[in-house]
Amino acid sequence: MLQGTGPFLPLLYIHARRGYEDVDQLHVAQLAKAGFLVVAPDWQSGRMLERWPVRHEPSTERDVEAALDYLMNHPLASKQPVGIVGKSRGPYYAIRLASKRPMDIGPIVSYYGHMQDPNAPEPDQIYRVAPEISLIQSPMLMLVGEQDFEVRRINMGRAFYALWERGIPVEYQSYPLARRAFDFRRDQTAEEKLATEHAHKRTIQWLKEHMLK
Repeated sequence: MLQGTGPFLPLLYIHARRGYEDVDQLHVAQLAKAGFLVVAPDWQSGRMLERWPVRHEPSTERDVEAALDYLMNHPLASKQPVGIVGKSRGPYYAIRLASKRPMDIGPIVSYYGHMQDPNAPEPDQIYRVAPEISLIQSPMLMLVGEQDFEVRRINMGRAFYALWERGIPVEYQSYPLARRAFDFRRDQTAEEKLATEHAHKRTIQWLKEHMLK
């Protein structure tokens, strides 16, 4: 956990639609050990949402934003833009916040993230990215397994080029032999365990690279 007296780099952790699970707690603990003050809002249980919701519930965005405000005002948090680590649907919350509050959001790490409104129709999921992508200034690291859903990889690829074209620092890391949600699968292969280790290390490197400038 956190060591020292601070202030610490502020980091918002936004879980996937499966809910906040043991693997999330372990990842948060790892991030805290690396020197981040992490706030991880549970945007599902507070509104009594079932696990794996298909539709996005916009009201949950207010809960995540409240967590951001709490983190920014925490006495142990360094006074600087907040980094975000998001899993699956979590990055959609991140880009929404980054477009709404560009001065408050720093680098984003997206694990196989939604780069489009989950409620958008199918053509938008394939051929367009969320309009917020054209507005955000946050550096973004995109992590995904090469065997993840094709539509997710297509959408992330379009977002990568849209950010790069505007000069936003962006990296796209695809992990060979890694399936959907490679970092929390109960049946992880040896390759997926290595992908998880690499992704977690790269996450810390990316965040510190852009938060310690």
